[in-house]
Amino acid sequence: MVCKKKSRVVMALCILTAMVIFPVHLFAQEATETVEHEAGFYYTVKKGDTLWDLSTQFSDNPWLWPNLWSENSQISNPHWIYPGERIRLFHIKGVDTFIKRNVEENQPQETEPTKETLYYYYSPINSIGFIKEQAITPKGTIFKVKDDKKLIGVGDLVYIRPNVDNSLQPGTKYTVYRTLKPIEDKETKTLIGTQHYLTGVVEITKKEPGFVLAKVVKSFRSIAVNDLLMPYKKRSPRVALTQSKDGLNGKIIVSEEREKHIGDHTVAFIDKGDQDGVEIGQSYSIYYQEKEKLNKKSKGNVPLTPIIHGSLLVLHTEPTTSTVLITQSDRSIDPGTKICSPIE
Repeated sequence: MVCKKKSRVVMALCILTAMVIFPVHLFAQEATETVEHEAGFYYTVKKGDTLWDLSTQFSDNPWLWPNLWSENSQISNPHWIYPGERIRLFHIKGVDTFIKRNVEENQPQETEPTKETLYYYYSPINSIGFIKEQAITPKGTIFKVKDDKKLIGVGDLVYIRPNVDNSLQPGTKYTVYRTLKPIEDKETKTLIGTQHYLTGVVEITKKEPGFVLAKVVKSFRSIAVNDLLMPYKKRSPRVALTQSKDGLNGKIIVSEEREKHIGDHTVAFIDKGDQDGVEIGQSYSIYYQEKEKLNKKSKGNVPLTPIIHGSLLVLHTEPTTSTVLITQSDRSIDPGTKICSPIE
């Protein structure tokens, strides 16, 4: 199946339905740790802007300015907003209007207009894992926790056995992870790769002969003895939206938590990556396609028109796979479900 190219404007519409605030529960130790997960379109205030004008610009109705004010608690006085201040927009009547009206006005004719960057805000970005064809080489291994706790969380002290390069130095942070069972393509039986499942972040506090001591500073999930260490790289939660790759076809491999059924706001993996032109911030359609005989005399089934029932946003890429967020789905999604470039 070949999917048609879609403009950046229409591509942004695929994830518009997911631009809301909702809580995400991440589990650590015996209790759950609630992380406020914010998502939305943002606008940077320019000189001369007012809530009245912005309501007209983004909602086509100036009288909706109280709604815009209520969505931005940092604005103490609705009559005073300042250049450089970020405002979250929820009452957007149309994405086409949004992008068009962000073109800077009064620019010289010889200067090409610039556009306000659209982005998706995903606060748990540092907790998402990835799939690589070959598992990365760990920098160390947790071999003991102070007081021999069964569940390891924020504030706990852990003992780490460094790798042969002995690079673990006090003051440095490392992401804690474990590798899950390698994943094979069910159809071709070829190896897709190994999932790296992130559990937290530790900071090295003391170096001893043969081992180092570290403190858990973040816990995405329950950390365990034998978990591994990789260099910590902080990711920005602001995912800039960009044009999707034209003509891409692939499938969802599995969800990060290995659920049988995948729904809205679930992190998952797809079988396309850097080598296929996939980039962070791209959006792709999720679809199914039934087959049917045209008549009784037909020898084979004919593929029917693809039915789009969801969309996803790329959060992280590897050479042959990508980590994605299911931003919208009308029905349950199973591993193996097909994806493609957005269809007009």
